[in-house]
Amino acid sequence: MATMNFNTANSTFRQLLGNGLNYRVPTFQRDYSWTEDEWDDLWQDILGLFEEDGEPSHYMGYLVLQSSDSKQFDIIDGQQRITTISILILAALGHLKDLANSKLDPGNNDKRREQLQNSYIGYVDPVSLVPRSKLELNRNNNRFYQTYLVPLDQMPQRGLNSSEHQLRKAFNWFKERVKSQSGTTIESGKKLAGFVDTLVDKLFFTVITVTDELNAFQVFETLNARGVRLSSTDLLKNYLFSVISTRETHETELRALEDRWERIIGLLGLESFPEFLRVFWNSRNKLVRQSDLFKTIRKRINLRDQAFELLRDLDHSAAVYAALRDPQDDIWNQEENEALEHLLMFNVRQPLAMLMACHAKYFESDRAGFTRIIRAIAVVSFRYNVICNLQTHEQERLYNDIAWNVTGGGLSRPTEILTKLKEVYPDDAQFKGAFTDKEFRTTNSRNKKVVRYILFEIERQQSGMDFDFESATYNLEHILPLSPSDGWNHIEEAKQDRLIYRIGNMTPLETSRNRDLGNADYASKRSVYAQSCFQITKAVAEHYDIWDEAKIEARQRQLAKVAAGIWKIEFAW
Repeated sequence: MATMNFNTANSTFRQLLGNGLNYRVPTFQRDYSWTEDEWDDLWQDILGLFEEDGEPSHYMGYLVLQSSDSKQFDIIDGQQRITTISILILAALGHLKDLANSKLDPGNNDKRREQLQNSYIGYVDPVSLVPRSKLELNRNNNRFYQTYLVPLDQMPQRGLNSSEHQLRKAFNWFKERVKSQSGTTIESGKKLAGFVDTLVDKLFFTVITVTDELNAFQVFETLNARGVRLSSTDLLKNYLFSVISTRETHETELRALEDRWERIIGLLGLESFPEFLRVFWNSRNKLVRQSDLFKTIRKRINLRDQAFELLRDLDHSAAVYAALRDPQDDIWNQEENEALEHLLMFNVRQPLAMLMACHAKYFESDRAGFTRIIRAIAVVSFRYNVICNLQTHEQERLYNDIAWNVTGGGLSRPTEILTKLKEVYPDDAQFKGAFTDKEFRTTNSRNKKVVRYILFEIERQQSGMDFDFESATYNLEHILPLSPSDGWNHIEEAKQDRLIYRIGNMTPLETSRNRDLGNADYASKRSVYAQSCFQITKAVAEHYDIWDEAKIEARQRQLAKVAAGIWKIEFAW
């Protein structure tokens, strides 16, 4: 029989590494790069498998292998996951070794360690003490892996490249978790061995095996299209279509579903779909984190009718989500457009699920109410996120609670939603206090845009003049300049860097005037400010004969009072 050049199968970690086969990360494959974020995600998923009502297994994604003899396999895609699981098992072996060295059931724990090592890691030649591993890493990582991790030898702290440091950190990180999980008692070794022996059956991959570089490249490129790893997008599609597809499903029906799916992806793009999916789900359900989303949907959607309904809802909601991320969309009126522009400028996404729920509920039936909600969200975002810089997890929980209640009918009027928003609305005292101390590093383009927006809004309130804050005709002037000349030596150098980026030290100015000022001293700048068309800039020249730390703080306190009146929600109505 001719050898197949492409094969797909589901395999547990036991079937992969416990089968006498060998795996190798190609020499020039990228180095190990997982960090604590990925380690913790994996560990939390593993702990979930051992809960009373936990999942029977955990899907680890696609593993792309290349082999010409079905004995030695190159890991084309999936090396980060395989390496991390191997390190986790090595961490468990390290703890078994420590237990034995501490005279805690030493004979049995040595046997457990040897058996698990032979099954999933490999063995150490008893004569040469050279490791014979089931897994080889790339050229930058293999020496450290074989020399220190596989034999559980003492690891050096220095002289390592960055990815070797990550391997060492990963081992120590997992060893601490394994130790915490199993303890240090006479029964710990038995408990730990049982944990590992069960785990290798609960972690499974979809393994794609190819026989040559061309097929491997094609598969790799397909799974990583546009730089995005196979993720919830592909998982969800595969799952929903498997639920829908039965012997009774007609080909034209499946084709129509494919068209619907492609329309959604075409509208949002592969990069945006996972975020859209989470926003959509959280607009109708209890808050779910991204890493738990697929598992949650799989639990809730398991019948054909449910899968059809979800696809239809995703198709309808994708356009709404895309519009929320595009303030220029034709569906918005001017007030909604401005509020969405501000959310985009602030880089605030927490309210999206709530806004999707409110759009479904009020956009057609109470457009004015919807507009008030979206404007209020922009003000809350400015106070809470931009100025006060408060924790977003509590805010996201509130927004999700509102969304869930709007969808379920628990909140039926826009005024009820406005009342709920009081919980994340910093009052005037808190807002003015944070504003008075606020710094914006305007070397960052987003920060510069936000500061221009703030100052131009204050100018509009003070003078009634509506200048375009994005116009190149105007510039953002740092009164104490970015590179102070000797004329600014009256301000301590240690304080200058902090004061430069205070809101009170910045003011709008015509570009033509700003170009000539450079880093001149305050006296030179003051005469130019006095001729500016901006009232708040003229006021600097009028009210301050010198410019120092006290004047910057005084001006910023004044600006804070004005700002509190601009970015305000009147809850009474």
